[in-house]
Parts: sequence; structure tokens; C-alpha cells
Amino acid sequence: MMERVIDRAKQYWLLARFDRPIGILILLWPALWALWVASDGKPDKLVLTVICAGVILMRAAGCVINDYADRDFDPHVERTKQRPIAAGKVTPKEALIFFIVLTLIAFALVLLLNTYTILLSFGGAFLAASYPFMKRYTQLPQAYLGIAFGWAVPMSFSAQMNAIPAVAWVMYLAVILWALVYDTMYAMVDKDDDIKIGVKSTAILFGQYDRPIMAVLQVIIIGLLITIGIMQHSGLAYYIGLLAASGLSVYQQVLIVNRDKALCFKAFLNNNWFGLAVFIGLAVDYGLR
Repeated sequence: MMERVIDRAKQYWLLARFDRPIGILILLWPALWALWVASDGKPDKLVLTVICAGVILMRAAGCVINDYADRDFDPHVERTKQRPIAAGKVTPKEALIFFIVLTLIAFALVLLLNTYTILLSFGGAFLAASYPFMKRYTQLPQAYLGIAFGWAVPMSFSAQMNAIPAVAWVMYLAVILWALVYDTMYAMVDKDDDIKIGVKSTAILFGQYDRPIMAVLQVIIIGLLITIGIMQHSGLAYYIGLLAASGLSVYQQVLIVNRDKALCFKAFLNNNWFGLAVFIGLAVDYGLR
């Protein structure tokens, strides 16, 4: 009996991708950027706790609903065929229940915040739940991913300030484009399988122009982050962080130059350091004020 309980817990853990925290970190950095800017480097402890916990829970919920949506595709993709639903270790019904539980816990936490943020959370839940189905209908599911998981940016501002200033929307756009870039790198890993099974992605849409398109987007992202610095009258530390992030963007381009799948995945993972570099620049800049 105990062994079965442990195995079920393990399968749910894997389904929520808690064994791969890199996804949590990449989604968490923009929320932290937003909180530090919204609070001048001194976020409210309750807001910080709720936002961070919410990001973790909604990332997990997003992974669960993604695997539910892809249950007919994942068994045919080399990288995903051993996931719990695809391997028959968790049923689709169980996954749906788990998704609902995770979402309700996240919503319960949001109830500790102001009304504005509570209202915004409904939009975030809709975006997270609908994203996995976009790859059937649009060639730009990676952009929709950015819209969905970048929603933590306006929510962070609203939670901290009870308002969403112009700088928040500039940051939101930067995060959407950033997700478009790193998730395209991720999609390059599955490109061949996706073509076979009819799944859409920007890796397929961009075709031979994938690298130059991502390079242009990366330049725009840095430009938007510079704009945020100008709007916030940021100091040297922030721009040093952006310089480091720019260097990481160049490194990612080097990794994907031959479209090697393993190196494309490595480029995707490297985006964690991009997010960290920007955050360190912000944190140090506000700490010096």
C-alpha cells in the first residue's frame, strides 16, 4: 500500500515537472523583475511570498494541462513519450483533477492580495489553461506562452502597487518576446517530430530564418529592458546586468548555430542565467539607492 502511495506521488511530481525546476526559475525571474521595480527594491513580504508560490503552482498546473492536451501526441515524440500520461501511469481524468487542485490552491493564495490582483488572476488562469491547445490552431503558440506566463508581470505590479503603470506593459512585452525566443529554442528540439504529427510551432514557422529572427527579437528585448531602465532612472549596476544578459543572448546564438538538438536545448536552459543577470542588475541597482 505504501509503495503504491509513493509511486502515485512520484508520478504526480513528474507530471507537474517539479523534478525540472528550470522551468520555474525562467518563469519566476520576470515576476521578481516586476516586484523589484514596483516596490523600488523593497517588495512587501506577503506579496513576494504569494507571487512566488503562485508562479510555482501555476507553472505546475500549466505542465499538467499541457500533458493532458498533448496526451495523443506525446507518445509519438521521443522526448515526451515517457511522461506520466503518455506512458499510462496517470489517467487523463486524474490529470484534470490535479490541474484543478493546483489552480484552486493558487487562487486561494491570491485571495490574500488586493481585489485588482484577484480579478487579474482569472485572466491568468484562462491563459494558462488555454495555452496548450494553441499549437493546434496557430503557428505562434510560443507567443501565446509568453502572454500566458508573462501575466505574472502585471499581476506583480497590481499586487504591489494596486495599479499597472506604463513600465509594467513595457516589461510584459519584453517577457512575451523573451518567451517567444526561448520556447522557439525548445521547439527546435522537437521540430522533426512536430512536423510528422502536425503540431504547429514557431520553430516550424520560422524555418531557415529561425536564427536571424530570434537574433532580432533578442535585440528588441534588450532594447525594451533598456527602455525600462530609462523610465526608472536606473543606475550603472542595472546596465551591467543587461550587458551580461546581452552576452548570454550572443552565447545562445552560438549554441543554436547548427541547430543541433542537444545544443538548442542547452540554449533554452541558458535563459535561466539571462533572467538571473537582469534580476541581479535590478537588485543591486535598487540596493545602492
